[in-house]
Parts: sequence; C-alpha cells; structure tokens
Amino acid sequence: MSFMNNNVYILDGTRTPYLKAKNEPGSFSAADLAVAAGRDLLMRQSFPIHLIGEVILGCVMPSEREANIARIVGLRLGLGAQTPAWTVQRNCASGMQAIDSAMKDILLGRYDFVLAGGSEAMSRAPFIWSSEMTGWLAGIRKGSWSSRLTAINQFRPGFLMPVFALIQGLTDPLTGLSMGQTAEILAHQFGISRQQMDEFALRSHQRLAAAQENKYLGEIVPLYDGSGHCFTEDTGLRRDSSLPKLAQLKPFFDKPFGSVTAGNSSQVTDGAALVILAGEAAVERYQLPVLGRIVDIEWAALPPEVMGLGPAMAVPPLLRRNHLTLEDIDYWEINEAFAAQVLACLAAWESDPFCREKLGLDNALGTLNLDRLNVDGGAIALGHPVGASGARIVLHLLQVLKRHQCKRGIAAICIGGGQGGAILLETV
Repeated sequence: MSFMNNNVYILDGTRTPYLKAKNEPGSFSAADLAVAAGRDLLMRQSFPIHLIGEVILGCVMPSEREANIARIVGLRLGLGAQTPAWTVQRNCASGMQAIDSAMKDILLGRYDFVLAGGSEAMSRAPFIWSSEMTGWLAGIRKGSWSSRLTAINQFRPGFLMPVFALIQGLTDPLTGLSMGQTAEILAHQFGISRQQMDEFALRSHQRLAAAQENKYLGEIVPLYDGSGHCFTEDTGLRRDSSLPKLAQLKPFFDKPFGSVTAGNSSQVTDGAALVILAGEAAVERYQLPVLGRIVDIEWAALPPEVMGLGPAMAVPPLLRRNHLTLEDIDYWEINEAFAAQVLACLAAWESDPFCREKLGLDNALGTLNLDRLNVDGGAIALGHPVGASGARIVLHLLQVLKRHQCKRGIAAICIGGGQGGAILLETV
C-alpha cells in the first residue's frame, strides 16, 4: 500500500530536444529552454491555466541572471505575478525533486495544479577566476596608491588560468573525485569490463535511433533559436557508433588504465523537461486525461565515492513498501550517467552479499530484464542536462507505459554527492 492517502497525477509533459554542447556557449539559457518546453505544454491544456498554483523547477547551474529561475520562467510563461515559484537543487535529481515537491504541495491541499520539472544549459557553465586572481584584484582595488602599486607588482601570469565551473561542479568536494572516477570505482568493484560498458553505450545509441525513426519521442517540442534554426531531435545521437569505434576511445577519467570513456559516459547537454501535476479532485472536476499516477517516491543516501549506486539503494525500499518485486515492474528508466554506473546497479541487485549487507535483504533482489530498461535509449545517447534529467525520465517512462499499454514503471537516478532517487508510477 502506498504511503499516500490521495492520488496525484501527471497530466501531461513536454521537453525540448537535448542539444549536445560544442565547446562554446549554446544558443539558449536554462530559462529559455524551460520557457520553450512550457509554452507548448500550457497552450494545449483544457483547464484554466491561471489555476496553476506554483512553479517548481530543478536547476543546478543557473546563470547569474537567472536567480530563482523558476520565478523567471513562470513570469515569462505568463502565469502571472501572483503565482509563487521556487527552484530546487538536488544535483542530478533536481528535476525529480521538483516533481516530489510539487506532489507534496498538492497532497497538503495547497494547490490543485503545479508546473514542475527542470532545465539546464550546461554549455553555458562559466569560467571562474582562481582564488589567487580574485585576491589580486581585491588588492589593487583597495588601500593607498602605494599599496595598490605593490599589489600590481605581485601579479603572476598563472593567475589568469581560469577555473572551469563545469569540472568543479562535477567533482565531489569532499572526496575530490570526479563523477567519472566514481564510475571507475564501481567498474572495479563489480568487475564490469570495458566491452560491457561499450556494448551498453552502443545499445543506447541504437535504441535512440530506433525511437527517432519510429517517432516514439512525442514529448519533444520544437526549439527555435534567434537565427530561425529549428531543432526537433536530440543532437547527441551517433548513428554511426559501433563497438570498434567505441573501443578506440581512450580512458578519460583514469588515464591510462581505466575503462570509462567519453563514449560510454553521458554527454554534456542543454535541455529542459516540464510536467503538470494535479490532484484527484481537480482531475475529476475538469474531466482531465492523465498520463499516470505517482504511487510512491524514495530517496537514499550512500558514500559519495560510490554515488552511482544511488538507484540500487533507492529502489528496494520502494518495492518493499509497495509489496512488489523487480518482475512486477513493466518498464524501467535508470538515468545513464555512465554505462558502468547502470551496470553496477544491476550487478548489485544480483549479488547476495551486497543485498544482505547493504540492503538488509535475505538474498539477491533479482535480475532486471534489459529489454525493459531504457527502451528508447538514455543519457549516453541523448545527454544528461543535470537539472532536467530527473523530470525527463519520469515523463518518458509514462510515455513508454502508455505506448505498450502497461501498468507500472520505475524511474531511478544516481545523484552526485552520494544519493539516489526512485519514483514508482502507474498508468490509469
């Protein structure tokens, strides 16, 4: 039985195409992306839009001009100055956290409708001056002219070396490990080979290519830039990807001995995904069609150096609380931060020692059927804009369940810093 005494539904959702970063700032800010997704979403609703009670968005790296980005997006979408809005940040799960927060406000009776999701423009992550440079700049701006002259003479060319905010953001501040290095740890811990990772990555690209060809990504809305260019598909897809090509890539995070490469890792990407949530009374009052019902949500925490096991930790309590097994779940979305990370989660569930020691189970949780996991590809092929991914996998899982006329699915995600999130969904 669910912990909730009332039903909260996801009515509808949209996302932008995910645009792969190209070593320069992209055409869209995070707010631009969210507005593009939200505009189409709101325009096609049959209930009065002014009934949306609040806006909640996940965003990890909003620009300095987008403080409380949710408020900016709400106003730009025309929801009115009277509609509250706030921004959440749970690293890679920020979009899922936005959905969780929206659900709780609806359950509390605060609102009938909430607009939630996430957005990220990773290509616009800034360069930052080093602490030596900022200290030097402060020195030449204060004190007497003689002290300023002394400070000027202390300048060193090395001060000009910038700090890459994206690299800092993808590095755990306590362990000093990058997210890719944590994936290397999991590959070593569970004996995951380079070939297994590359095979998983290739499958992601092949499945996304098939999804595009079969028009399975109906949640995508067109995105137009200021020059009139129109984007309708995710640009990270490599249709010519193959195992020989993937095998040629060198390790990126543990040179030269590692196995995690740019090819079996998620891509740096810009994108947004938004959904509308509603309470049961509002759905009945306005006779609204729904994509699905939120049954339950679980958050877990674990050591930062093995953060990729977040889904492995979050899913079992979700299943146990709702009296379900792996076999009871029709389809899965597990965010592909790294091939090694997803494969490690699956291996953990198949391990008797891991399930006994870490999950408190009597034996292994079981084996997840890969034919039911990320059936239209994942972040390795289409990208991982960190603020949006949690919302995207929820939205797309509901689309998959609808397409296959199935009942139940779980979307799960690992979280930098050592957390995991999972959401149990049902079609109605």
